[in-house]
Amino acid sequence: MSPKERPWPPARPEDGCALVTGASGAIGAATAQALAAQGWPVAVHYGGRRERAQVVLDAIEAAGGTGALVGADLADPAAAQALLDEATEALGPVRVLVNNAGITRDNLALQISDEDWQDVIDVDLSAAFRLLRAALKPMVRARWGRIVNVSSLNALRNSPGQANYAAAKAGLLGMTRSVAAEVARRNITVNAVAPGYIESEMTEGLDEIKQFIPMRRSGQPEEVAAAIAFLASPEASYITGSTLKIDGGLGG
Repeated sequence: MSPKERPWPPARPEDGCALVTGASGAIGAATAQALAAQGWPVAVHYGGRRERAQVVLDAIEAAGGTGALVGADLADPAAAQALLDEATEALGPVRVLVNNAGITRDNLALQISDEDWQDVIDVDLSAAFRLLRAALKPMVRARWGRIVNVSSLNALRNSPGQANYAAAKAGLLGMTRSVAAEVARRNITVNAVAPGYIESEMTEGLDEIKQFIPMRRSGQPEEVAAAIAFLASPEASYITGSTLKIDGGLGG
C-alpha cells in the first residue's frame, strides 16, 4: 500500500474505554478529562478520595463525555484484575491504560522504614505492573492498545530524600522499555512521561525550585495531560518505549 493509500490517522477501536489510575489527583484528573475530550469513555479510579473523583466525573459529563467511578486500593495485589473487570463491566474493554497513581513517603535513606519502602514500591511500581499485565491480555486479542506510565523527573536525576520514590519511578521506565518491545508487533504502544515540577498537592511549598527551571515557572497538570493524550492517540502509533520529559527545561 502506498503512503497515499494508507488511512491517516490510523483507526482506533470503536469500543472500549480508558482507565486512569489516581484520577482524583491533579495530573490524573486533567488526564481523565483530556481522554474524555478525545471521545474515550473514562474509568476514573480513586483510592480513598471518592468525592474528588466524583468532581472529575461530573466535569467529564458536563462536557458531554462518558465515564464511571472505579475504586480500588492499589496496594492490594488482587486489586488490579478487579479494577480492570469493574472498568470493563461499566464501559467496555480497557483500550487505554494510564498508570498515574502514586504516593510518597519521603525521608533520608537511613531513616526510610521497611514499611515506607514497601508502601511506595507497592503502589507506584508493583500496582502499575499488575494493571499493565491484566490490561495487555484484551489488548493483544484486539491487536490495539495504549499504555502510558507516569514516572517522574526524579527517576532521572538526583533526588535526595526520595530513594523509595525514585526507585519506583525509575522502575517504571525500565518496565516501559521492556514491555514495549514485547508487544510492539501487536500494535500496542507502551510509553512513559516524566513530569518535573507540576502544580499539585505533592509540590505544595516547593516554590523555591522555580528558580532552577529555565522557564521559571511550574508546569500545569493540563500540560502533562496533553502529552499523555497524544501518546494514547492513533497519531502516536509509531512511538513506543519512549519517555517524554515534561519539565520546563529542568532536565535530568
